[in-house]
Amino acid sequence: MSWLASAVESIKRAPWQLWSSQLAAVFRIELRKCLWMRRSIWIYLVAFAPVGIVALHALNNPGGRTCTISDDTNALAMIFQFYLHGSIFFACMGLFTWLFRGEVVEKSLHYYFLAPMRRELLVIGKFLAGLAAAALTFGLSVLLTFAIMYGHFGSTGRAFVFDGPGLGHLFAYLGVTALACVGYGSVFLALSLVFKNPIIPGAAVLLWETFHAVLPALLQKFSVMFYLKQLCPVSIPPDGIMALFTVIAEPVPAWIAVPGLLALCSAILFFACLRIRRTEISYLAD
Repeated sequence: MSWLASAVESIKRAPWQLWSSQLAAVFRIELRKCLWMRRSIWIYLVAFAPVGIVALHALNNPGGRTCTISDDTNALAMIFQFYLHGSIFFACMGLFTWLFRGEVVEKSLHYYFLAPMRRELLVIGKFLAGLAAAALTFGLSVLLTFAIMYGHFGSTGRAFVFDGPGLGHLFAYLGVTALACVGYGSVFLALSLVFKNPIIPGAAVLLWETFHAVLPALLQKFSVMFYLKQLCPVSIPPDGIMALFTVIAEPVPAWIAVPGLLALCSAILFFACLRIRRTEISYLAD
């Protein structure tokens, strides 16, 4: 047998097919849980709150009579900043921490651990399922919010979207939303494997993400929000007392910000994969 045939045979015997099928099975099970569980109702309410706010604004300003596209563009950027800091953060906290903590509370995690499957695949499968559910939900909310915000301007709004910078803004908002789900999802998934009650460390993460701008420039790079702000199509400068303490870090271009955030999240997930190897189940403590 030639070396080429031997290499092909060894590839066929590799466990890739088994791993991919197991990963797909975990993904399907967990995605169904994330999307259809009753406890996920509050996530949908938080996710689609901006749609209701912008819809009320559009009803009160038909045809853009009391505002301009420039005003609404800045308003949308402001809403999106609060969306990142608030809705996406807390929803990812609730969704991704429950991926493992929920199994412990419901006393069902041992079924996964008894299965002949690498625990790293369990982490990756659960993370991908949570990411798909979060990105789909929040991406749809951003799309509807954007459409309502510029839809009430009529032909002027359509011209801004399709003949101006509007479509680029939409793609940027959707991309930042997906990256926010990746970043916060990886953080809270790892925290759920380290702490029995992730509320207190979650509050610490919230403070870190909220006030990261006052940290030295080097420490800011360990914040998810540092990279997300670089990718937003419309920047909102700090105002009030925060502007006095803000440390202006060197801007990061998109071709560095996206890989930088993905590298940070990959390192966190790698830690989670190492952590689950030593995880032992003790339902009595919960």
